[in-house]
Amino acid sequence: MIVERIELRDFRNYIDASFDLVGGVTAVLGRNGQGKTNLAEAMAYLATLDSFRGVPPEALIRIGTEQAIIRATVTHDDGRQLLIEAEINRSGRNRVFVNRQRLVRSRDLLGVMRVSVFSPDDLSLVKGAPGERRRFLDDALVALATKNDALLRDLDRILRQRNTLLKQAGGRLGAEVEVTLDVWDAKLAEAGERLGGARAELVEHMGPLLQQAYAALAGGEPPVSAVYDPPWLRTGLEVALREARNDDVRRAVTTIGPHRDDVELGINGMPARTHASQGEQRTLALAMRMAVHRLVADRVGSPPVLVLDDVLSELDAGRARALLGHLPVGQVVLTSATELPEHANPDRVVQIDRGRLAGEMGGSSTSEEGRR
Repeated sequence: MIVERIELRDFRNYIDASFDLVGGVTAVLGRNGQGKTNLAEAMAYLATLDSFRGVPPEALIRIGTEQAIIRATVTHDDGRQLLIEAEINRSGRNRVFVNRQRLVRSRDLLGVMRVSVFSPDDLSLVKGAPGERRRFLDDALVALATKNDALLRDLDRILRQRNTLLKQAGGRLGAEVEVTLDVWDAKLAEAGERLGGARAELVEHMGPLLQQAYAALAGGEPPVSAVYDPPWLRTGLEVALREARNDDVRRAVTTIGPHRDDVELGINGMPARTHASQGEQRTLALAMRMAVHRLVADRVGSPPVLVLDDVLSELDAGRARALLGHLPVGQVVLTSATELPEHANPDRVVQIDRGRLAGEMGGSSTSEEGRR
């Protein structure tokens, strides 16, 4: 899959701009604050209908306007060309179109365009709270199979209903509350165990790819690991919920389940969050993204677009060189506020200035075929 062209209107700092991309590496250059990350965010939004910066949709609309539009022309491996459009409205529902046909459900867009993003904020995958790692796993599951989006939505709905019941109980486990909890526990156990099993399988398959990616980026430095093994997954979630019921009623919240899990990341047998240097942590976060990118490419038969947003400024020279030397086959969009290293060899260079295309030129003769 290749994104041939992307157009933005009233998105972030863009009034009206369009960019032609290539199947190899497109370097997007510009000073800080000119719109490079906004372009990356727009591409990722069309794939996930969410901002990788974690902001609400209205934050994506240019100040003083009521609607932002993102439009992309995408060519799939079988030659099919699709026009994907997203309308983000300050008031009213957002709308999504494919080849000018409105999608009844916006989430039907999932899987039509796949994008892997790495940004400096990804350091939180290693240093941050467990929620960051849970979201990483769940986003990867949706990229691997769009049906997982429905599972995540179902689980979220069940959790909200159960937590509402716990709040209404007022700290007292009466007969009526207990009967109703039995119903919601069965629903939560069914959905939660499906999600937990999918996460465990993902981490297992990701492990060897994570080690390979880290070794390539860090020059064969110490082994790394990712472990997802919540105790409830071994005992069964319904049993675990039963054991935690009194505590849940007292605290008026569901204290156990996939919404509380974590992934244990290690480097050389030690917890990466507390024992790794920041350079090692950043490399591990990048390796996690690379591992999932390859896993998705292998599973769906076509690599997602890889967006590397201001990554080179966060890596030392050796690791930046290693990254550029191990870019996966497929389309890559690389943003940078500084001059690219000599060995970057992009196929196209785009200059951005204050939300406008300031210049465009071909890069080296290095092509996607050349990187195979």
